[in-house]
Amino acid sequence: MAGGFSVSGYGPERGSWSKLFARDAVTRRLDWPLLLAAVALSLVGSALVYSATRNRTELVGDDPYSYLFKHILNIGIGLALMAGTIWLGHRTLRTAVPILYGLSVFLVLLVLTPLGATINGAHAWINIGGLSLQPSEFVKITIILGMAMLLAARVDAGDRDHPDHRTVVQALGLAFVPIMVTMLMPDLGSVMVMAVIVLGVLLASGASNRWVLGLLGTGAAGAVAVWQLGLLDDYQIARFAAFANPALDPAGVGYNTNQARIAIGSGGLTGSGLGNGSQTTGQFVPEQQTDFIFTVAGEELGFLGAGLILVLLGVVLWRACRIARETSELYGTIVAAGIIAWFAFQAFENVGMTLGIMPVAGLPLPFVSYGGTSMFAVWIAIGLLQSIRVQRPMSA
Repeated sequence: MAGGFSVSGYGPERGSWSKLFARDAVTRRLDWPLLLAAVALSLVGSALVYSATRNRTELVGDDPYSYLFKHILNIGIGLALMAGTIWLGHRTLRTAVPILYGLSVFLVLLVLTPLGATINGAHAWINIGGLSLQPSEFVKITIILGMAMLLAARVDAGDRDHPDHRTVVQALGLAFVPIMVTMLMPDLGSVMVMAVIVLGVLLASGASNRWVLGLLGTGAAGAVAVWQLGLLDDYQIARFAAFANPALDPAGVGYNTNQARIAIGSGGLTGSGLGNGSQTTGQFVPEQQTDFIFTVAGEELGFLGAGLILVLLGVVLWRACRIARETSELYGTIVAAGIIAWFAFQAFENVGMTLGIMPVAGLPLPFVSYGGTSMFAVWIAIGLLQSIRVQRPMSA
């Protein structure tokens, strides 16, 4: 059955505490290494957010714990969204894709209206009643679910062993609309993530490799066209210029990345200790609680602490890969693969830009960076992964 609670072992009809840890109970079937690694990342992020913001009076005012409490609240809401996603189940959400897709496109379109807001140079937010949301984070989820629904429909029904060309075109059209709206903001970082998600989904679906190669070629041509036609904002061009030439204007466009490398390099093996980083305390690195939070880890926790974050991210990706491999339905495989592509690329881009090996793109570090919408989205993704694992057929 489609509903998350229709699977044997959990649901309203079997919700007694005595069966909470029965062999077929949902708590026993969760991927606990995945859940614990994600929780650990969020808790480490809480400590880093506190260290990055406690001295920034322009942000926290007279309450140094302000951002810490908000971050913990975001984690709590994220965990609730994960639980709700597991309760509904990825199969139920499959039937709701048209509604979710329409809502997400509507929200990104709102960014182009007077409700849209610019934060850190990116016009990618909407303000509703004092609440700021970044709709492109939710678009990542609906692109994954929507493409998976289309690409897996006939395969899971047994009509074909791989998606046909017509289905691939429909799936690409579904992804094209929100990607183009996001490009108009412009939110180049989110567009990059969405493009990687599309490639990951196609690879997992079994679609012809010609589609993947064609998209790579089209993407390269599109990037050149965007540059030549001047569709990028000045601040985005400056970021790419600073990436290509790190010595370019070190007090201007290259300031962020230069200070980020100084902060990470000064941490050494074990770091200066939480709250004792001179770069962090001196507020030399902008946006340390969000895009550049990895610099706090590098400076104050050192190579070992920053390495632990990468190990935990690796555990999340490893368990997600295992879930994708073990599910018996193509739909679940594609959803898991899309999440893997999303997490892997965004983590690589975020850490890479602090090390100077990737251009600054304004992407948060999953589970670690401060930001409500991003935190909600990644925990919904964990809920989808857990649902795929919970709803797989049990071995005898």
